Amino acid sequence: MEAVVGLLVMLLAVSHGVETKCDVRQKDGAQCYGPLGGTVFLQLKDRVPERFTIDKNNKTILRWKNNEISQNINEVKYSFTSNDGTFRINNLIRSDTDEYTLLIHNSSGVLLEERTLQLSIQAPVLSVRLVSECLSQGEKRMSCSSEGGESPQYTWTLDGRTLTEDKLLSGNYETDSITLRQEVEGDLTCSVKNHVSHLQKQKSISTCGFIFINCTDSNGTRISQWVFAANNTLCDELTTTPTAADTTVVMAGLLAALVVLLVVGGAVIYALKKKKANQLEEGGDEQELTYADVRIKQRGRVQQRANPEEVEYGQIKFSERPRRTVEPTDDDCVYAKVR
Repeated sequence: MEAVVGLLVMLLAVSHGVETKCDVRQKDGAQCYGPLGGTVFLQLKDRVPERFTIDKNNKTILRWKNNEISQNINEVKYSFTSNDGTFRINNLIRSDTDEYTLLIHNSSGVLLEERTLQLSIQAPVLSVRLVSECLSQGEKRMSCSSEGGESPQYTWTLDGRTLTEDKLLSGNYETDSITLRQEVEGDLTCSVKNHVSHLQKQKSISTCGFIFINCTDSNGTRISQWVFAANNTLCDELTTTPTAADTTVVMAGLLAALVVLLVVGGAVIYALKKKKANQLEEGGDEQELTYADVRIKQRGRVQQRANPEEVEYGQIKFSERPRRTVEPTDDDCVYAKVR
């Protein structure tokens, strides 16, 4: 009993200042929720009627007349703001759960409109706890729990996106306990809410130190399974299952290498074509053979006809001449002196 009382005191202390709103301007029989220990704002009308009363369980708790509150059984708990037509209930407790009725009258006291609403009081979620556990095959069990909240609803997200079934071995994204596949990594968030509160807890998760091996042992048996990396003795050849991020990096690297190869290949082909074009252009130029420094040496004054003179050739130069077309004639032959 003391534990229950202590929890109630804590709920009232922590939830103080928690507020909810409920719009009942166009609804009859609306369902509204208020936080235990907090405040609920009930939007009644856009235009404040001349006279109206608010009843709880057929008992008037507030009366409005002549643009002012003419009756209020508890000024600390109940209040009305004419600027926005809002009825406010403070310091909510369990007994505030009830049916409330709005009765609108004209200046003569004739009933013009009657509207009801149902108010339910709930304890807000005070805190969220997220616990992880690695299982035997590298799976990860995640448990989410809350304190203080009534009728909590759970949702899971991974890196800001709703947790999909391909990441799960068991459970779904709307349960308080799930089991993730071995390769799942990222920022995992558990959100807990009810009608009067909403809290969440985030945790960065990674693999549990397990790797996927895909090899053949000494007996020729093919092994494909998840094992704990530190204790692996099944085979030396290890193959980890690539993640989507790893695949993206590899594909980006291959694409970059392909682009570089295409650029270099194009440059080489262009250079070869340019060189060939230059060679064809230079090959069309006429060249003139020029002999220079041609000297004949004779050995002494003794003439030995059996021994030919020694001929020494100097530098030989080729000089380019402008392109021109010359018609050959029979007189263009030049004879040198022959001895």
